[in-house]
Amino acid sequence: MNVSFPFNTTALLKRVFLTSGFVLLCGASQQAVAQCMQSGQLKGINLAGAEFNSSRLPGVLNKDYLYPAKKEIDHAKGIGSNVIRLPFRWERIQPALQGELDSAELKSLQTTVQRANEAGMCVILDVHNYATYRGQPIGSDAVPTEAFIDLWKRLATAFPQQDQTIFGLMNEPAKINIAAWAAIAQQTVNELRAAGIQNIILAAGGRWSGAHEWTKDQGGTSNGKAFANFQDPLDRTWLEVHQYADEGFAGTKTDCVDADRLQRIFANVTNWARENRKKLYLGEFGTPSDEKCLAALDAMLSGMNDTSVWRGWTYWAGGAWWGSYPMSIHPRNGVDAPQTDVLKKYF
Repeated sequence: MNVSFPFNTTALLKRVFLTSGFVLLCGASQQAVAQCMQSGQLKGINLAGAEFNSSRLPGVLNKDYLYPAKKEIDHAKGIGSNVIRLPFRWERIQPALQGELDSAELKSLQTTVQRANEAGMCVILDVHNYATYRGQPIGSDAVPTEAFIDLWKRLATAFPQQDQTIFGLMNEPAKINIAAWAAIAQQTVNELRAAGIQNIILAAGGRWSGAHEWTKDQGGTSNGKAFANFQDPLDRTWLEVHQYADEGFAGTKTDCVDADRLQRIFANVTNWARENRKKLYLGEFGTPSDEKCLAALDAMLSGMNDTSVWRGWTYWAGGAWWGSYPMSIHPRNGVDAPQTDVLKKYF
């Protein structure tokens, strides 16, 4: 989702990771961290904020954008999450293509990951850029594919803990066509694996990654066709889909379609994944809190019961700066949003 806000292993790990001058201590929560990958599915919420105000780059931390506070991470854990998805901007973590990662931004990322790990949760690192860098598409002369791969190699060096961090390659790569994105995603996975990187990877479907249009041709192909032969030599890449419940499925309106329509959408994409031996992850989904929308939310969650296909989900969204945003589940006056009760049924 594109948001711009105006306001301001299994074995115990015994190492200390020292990266870019920041010490990440893993010992205190080793056992809890290991459990997040052993729980069958990774279920949680998006803690948004670090991707806010994309028109202000790099922006000012805690004025234009922010990282989740410990209390938000603790709330996510308290309602049942074993994972958070952490959206952030490419331009902030890497101010120059193929350059060093920004030390202050990296420290904010690492602090968030450490806090989540200490709470027993894994973290999905989500580059929230729609397949662009400073407005230029990946694969262009301005932003060659090699620059995108360089970003992920540097992030993999900074976050080597394969039992704690998942790599979400690119959120909703809508600024390039599906075929081009599928090829870039495949090349990126190949090169990361060749470099010895073993973390779970999420490769989003092209365009807006919508489950509702997964097998619909868009510009000459569909996600279903483009990703049918997608491969990972380690079999540790899941295909990321998104789904909203309003009439246009964009998550920009407060109406919701009937629950049975969403049930059909999830049945169709589940069948595709089963037939093509692919794993799916629902990276974004959300609804407002009226009765019809809560029924729609329940329908989406119940549509992921097949654990041979679905590896989990992260609700959109939590975070302290949402204000009156209708899909937010950030507590108001200490009270959880109605959507939270539906989510708790499935955690």
